[in-house]
Amino acid sequence: MTDFDVSRFLKNLTVRPGIYQMKSANGKVLYVGKAKNLKSRVSSYFRGGGLASKTMALVSKITSIDVTVTRNEVEALLLEQNLIKDSRPPYNILLRDDKSYPYIHMNTEHPFPGLYYRRGNRQSRGKTFGPFPSAGAVKSTLNLIQKTFQIRQCEQSVFQNRSRPCLQYQIGRCSAPCVNFISEAEYGEDLEYTRLFLEGLNGELIASLEARMDEAAQALEFEKAARYRNTIARVRRVQSEQVMESDSADLDAIAVFQQGGGVCVAVLSVRGGRVLGVNSQFPELGLFESPEEILDAFVPQYYLSSGRSIPTELICSDQLNEAELVADAFSHQCGRKVRITHAVRGVRQQFLDLAKTNAEESLALRLATRDGQAKRLNDFAERFALDIPERIECFDISHTSGEATVASCVVFDVSGPLKSDYRIFNITDVQAGDDYAAMRQALSRRYRRVKSGEIPLPDVLIIDGGKGQLTEAIEILAELGIHNIFLLGISKGPSRRAGFELLHRADTGEELTLPSTSPALHLIQHIRDEAHRFAITKHRQSRSKSRSQSPLEGIPGVGPKRRQALLRHFGGIRELARASVSDIARVAGMSHQTAELVYSALHTD
Repeated sequence: MTDFDVSRFLKNLTVRPGIYQMKSANGKVLYVGKAKNLKSRVSSYFRGGGLASKTMALVSKITSIDVTVTRNEVEALLLEQNLIKDSRPPYNILLRDDKSYPYIHMNTEHPFPGLYYRRGNRQSRGKTFGPFPSAGAVKSTLNLIQKTFQIRQCEQSVFQNRSRPCLQYQIGRCSAPCVNFISEAEYGEDLEYTRLFLEGLNGELIASLEARMDEAAQALEFEKAARYRNTIARVRRVQSEQVMESDSADLDAIAVFQQGGGVCVAVLSVRGGRVLGVNSQFPELGLFESPEEILDAFVPQYYLSSGRSIPTELICSDQLNEAELVADAFSHQCGRKVRITHAVRGVRQQFLDLAKTNAEESLALRLATRDGQAKRLNDFAERFALDIPERIECFDISHTSGEATVASCVVFDVSGPLKSDYRIFNITDVQAGDDYAAMRQALSRRYRRVKSGEIPLPDVLIIDGGKGQLTEAIEILAELGIHNIFLLGISKGPSRRAGFELLHRADTGEELTLPSTSPALHLIQHIRDEAHRFAITKHRQSRSKSRSQSPLEGIPGVGPKRRQALLRHFGGIRELARASVSDIARVAGMSHQTAELVYSALHTD
């Protein structure tokens, strides 16, 4: 027990609603809770008997408690979730992956709106559809819309600079509004069909398409009628593939399942009566472990801490103890009535059963994977005479002939990849292709933050590279005064074949290989491959972004309207590059001085 004067603290504690933060000797927040009556709730932790072992462990570490008084319980709940997100206290139930749902955005302010995959904060302009449970669900939906309604998905910068149709038009996935192959009215009609489809109004959609098909047939426009017929068939096929029919429900079915010391909460998303998919979460348990207590902690955090869209109805596998309070907080947050229930039947029971099945299967798969991960970590520890590492980081460099160089940092813990801790470093001010300097810069930027205490110190640091890369890591850590990290380099062996990698130990200078069947080698390969995958993905994104940028952007005096005027006049960048200064100056709105700037920008090499 600490020297915290509990009696004196409780004597002066208010009975009003609010939140409390329990802290350790070093000021770290151990637990955040809310209360209708702060005095009564906080006192319950110090009653002396009947406490669970985890609660007793928490109480033994408390050296201070901060309280914040709120006007009501709803405010307390909202504040509690913000504080849990910010400080991630070890005794609260925590979600491992706190990403927001992805959604589809329609930029309706443009005469020819496009559809885009988005994640995070909702766009202030335009219309959004979702949320979707995964990126895959969004991408498959966008793919289906391209095939069915031919709505463009190119970014605005690409759309504005096109002088001829792209490949998407050639394969029948876009109607090429960029070059006016379709009128604004016709495109708007396709867009309305898309809206009906995304909102689950398939009956209204099919009725509208059938009316258009009949009109086209009566006007003897048989090719047009055939296109409507094919669209109707595709929409009906999608309908038939739905798992269940419903009354255009807009709900999430949430099921919790526990087994083998693990827990899975599966969230089945239904929007407009369509099952979009399931998002399985594996929360880190805090003080509470019953299904009801898990849902009490999980549901508010899942929706309030990450900005997820809240549906009109939540169906839970177990009754929330504070269902009314949470529903009020959700209603306050989204400005409409939200209902939380657990006693359902009919189609809603089928949704809940499906969520339960997914929770069971997801947890079974995770436990099997976790057992394999434990076996790999144990073998790694034995091979290198270490304690079982709780945190492993790995770095890799990626570029194309020195272009768009990035360094990736991936993080693994005892459960596997810790993707919320992944980081990418855009490398600047180094000679193109100098991987050693790139690695040095990335490690320096990362471990200065480790040194300052902003980021946890890993037990193991793996460098994807040989002696040279490893030397950079050794020097950087020495300069920063960071010790007690097991450093390991991994490079391709003489045969350059998978399973024959050469490992480089920084502590002994030894080079060694492990048997291809070694679980420790499989762990190292997995982490190395994940670092490589993450680096390649981010490098390609960076390279694509730099290459897709118009050479006209950034020229003083040449804004969007002048760029469009130049491209329309000459038909594209290639033709513009062939023009002389006087030819460029003849374009409406262009002065001779601006024409010289454009010419210089296109002839810098």
